[in-house]
Amino acid sequence: MADWWQTQMVDTGKQPLFLCASAFLITFVITRIIVRSIRAGSSPLKDNVVGGVHIHHAVPGLVLMVVSGLTALGAQSLGWRSAAGVGFGIGLALVLDEFALILHLEDVYWSEQGRTSVNAVLLVGGVIVLVLLGASPADLNDASMANGVVEVAVVNLACAALCFGKGKLGTGVIGIVVPLVGIVGAIRLARPSSAWARRRYPEGSAKREKAVAREAAFDARWRSKVRSFQDSVAGFGA
Repeated sequence: MADWWQTQMVDTGKQPLFLCASAFLITFVITRIIVRSIRAGSSPLKDNVVGGVHIHHAVPGLVLMVVSGLTALGAQSLGWRSAAGVGFGIGLALVLDEFALILHLEDVYWSEQGRTSVNAVLLVGGVIVLVLLGASPADLNDASMANGVVEVAVVNLACAALCFGKGKLGTGVIGIVVPLVGIVGAIRLARPSSAWARRRYPEGSAKREKAVAREAAFDARWRSKVRSFQDSVAGFGA
């Protein structure tokens, strides 16, 4: 086990990211358990209120991200970078757990809009796992591939931007680190409610009808399952 850790984590430089991912997952799970127990009234813990102001956990999370990020940028040793990874993972989980609140600028934690926080956590967690597994458009340590890296990065970002415009946030983010996903998402039809569809798929056009039909088919087959999973993670109805 020690040899595996040395070769797969330390020698490859992935130890800080692995610790960040672990801290991210553990913190999110613990946070959700705590807030659900507070809501149910079964926890001795209460909302953190100072001077009549409810201090949401995104606040200490943001502080942790800032401190850990600056530490990682200035750290020379693996130990400090690893510690920064843990701190950043904890802070990132706390912030993303209240992403919906930050997005809407109101407390929508337990509302339908609160699913946005779950989506953000799952999306970022998925990207971290992909990077840990080695998903990368090119080897950034190979100086001879510098031009190729730039070209691939431009293509990836362009495809990601198209995905975002077509209403495919998850596909676009994953496509940044997995080029094929971004390319497929950029080529396929936009979601009918997206900015791309509103501008390029006029009412009554074949593309709009096809996009609407595809969205309806997805909703019928997957949407209820996706929302059920989101709700179980978020604790809606608990």
